[in-house]
Amino acid sequence: MAQVLPLADFVAPKIEYNELAPLLVVFGAACVGVLVEAFLPRALRHMVQLGIVLVALLGAGVWTVQLMTEKKELIAAQGAISVDGPALFTWITLLALTLISVLLFAERSVDGGLSAFAGQAAAVPGSQAERDGTAAKVEHTEVFPLTMFAVGGMMLFASANDLLILFVALEVFSLPLYLLCGLARRRRLISQEAAMKYFLLGAFASAFLLYGIALLYGYAGTMSLGGISDALATKTGGDAILLAGTGLIAVGLLFKVGAVPFHSWTPDVYQGAPTPVTGFMAACTKIAAFIGLMRVFYVALGGSRWDWAPMMWVVAILTMVVGSIVAITQTDVKRMLAYSSIAHAGFLLTAFVGLAQAGSGVRSGSITSTQAVLFYLVSYGFATIGAFALVTLVRDAGGEATHLSRWAGLGKKSPLLAGIFAFFLLAFAGIPLTSGFTGKWAVFTAAWTGGAWPLVVVAVLCSLVAAFFYVRVIVLMFFSDLPADAPDVALPGWQTTTAVALGLAATVVLGLVPGPVLDLAARAGEFIR
Repeated sequence: MAQVLPLADFVAPKIEYNELAPLLVVFGAACVGVLVEAFLPRALRHMVQLGIVLVALLGAGVWTVQLMTEKKELIAAQGAISVDGPALFTWITLLALTLISVLLFAERSVDGGLSAFAGQAAAVPGSQAERDGTAAKVEHTEVFPLTMFAVGGMMLFASANDLLILFVALEVFSLPLYLLCGLARRRRLISQEAAMKYFLLGAFASAFLLYGIALLYGYAGTMSLGGISDALATKTGGDAILLAGTGLIAVGLLFKVGAVPFHSWTPDVYQGAPTPVTGFMAACTKIAAFIGLMRVFYVALGGSRWDWAPMMWVVAILTMVVGSIVAITQTDVKRMLAYSSIAHAGFLLTAFVGLAQAGSGVRSGSITSTQAVLFYLVSYGFATIGAFALVTLVRDAGGEATHLSRWAGLGKKSPLLAGIFAFFLLAFAGIPLTSGFTGKWAVFTAAWTGGAWPLVVVAVLCSLVAAFFYVRVIVLMFFSDLPADAPDVALPGWQTTTAVALGLAATVVLGLVPGPVLDLAARAGEFIR
């Protein structure tokens, strides 16, 4: 006969619903979106789904701002989720960038009244069913709830204070991204190939991460980041298990960051995925992955810094060098931006390796690693989504014209589009008066303060190399002859126009007046322990 515990022995878990409300709103909207997709008539789904997503993102953003003004700092949900300054800063950044990305998802003016996504995901590419669906302008709007699940997982990943929650969050935001990558309306075979590559490599990376979590649990006897930190301070044996677990967890996290040698998925996925999804991934996934990486290594593994720092030095150098040099050889705009993204991951790793933290020998008022990375991610995110939004507008009969040769003379055909794209490229290169310059200055300063000056030297040299391929595209657009078969520049709807305008405005403002955001990142403080 089963034994029933007395009521006095049962302790109800304490859940801080107010502090976790932004997460709950996002996941709730995703669930509502699934129901809408299942039960609402097809003709109404697009507007209803878009409305649900916009309201949820704005509502979660307002709630997050309120938590930031109250300076909330606690470990919620029975020690599983950290609600601290870096987490809230990351949440509001992810929500803002997702809002812009969703506008690109909803754009239907660019491609003859159709979105960038396949009308019938189950239809075989090139089949009669696909042609019939396109002719009837059939549209599936599951991309909206998938996006909400993805951003919810990213928010949870960036604030996870427990390795098990970290793994669950990784899968929650990865699985929707695998699906979104394979839903391109045009060039569906390339899109599906990209999704399959991303899924297979992502599964391997998740396995490495899970094995590393198991080893760290075996070492510390807990999955709590704070508990692992305490075990590092008290235990004297088990170094082999600790080092193996650290290395395996690093593989899983660096894969999501897109760092070398775990970067091979990045150019193929960026090229094959629908361009709005590429912009969303390039900005938001990198933000969540970097904050998750820093939280694990700063909070849980900070006591073994001298064991993992040499590995991260090598990864940072390889990432910067490979990303900057291989980008020169690319002939596709999206692949070039993919290798640019890899190089930027290397620049971010310089600040991460510097480990300049408040209260750890860093002079008061100096830029810390966390502050520098937060600012860089904001500036990079807005410029990236803006750049990919412009890529969707250069089109020929086959869809987007992404080969660099097709961009020759674009400045003469559409000086406004070419000028804005050139400005984004200058921001990526770190030219003064752009957000990219301030971001690079912040991460290089933090790395130098933390004693990683050799990395800064390598980073500056790689920045010079990277500037070459950015300037090459600008020269191609403005100083080449316009070919007779030049691609068209589509007239964007209000969605794409708004996305580009917001990206441009953020890039200009963060370059000219970076102080408020830098101060906000400084007030975010360090990761709670």
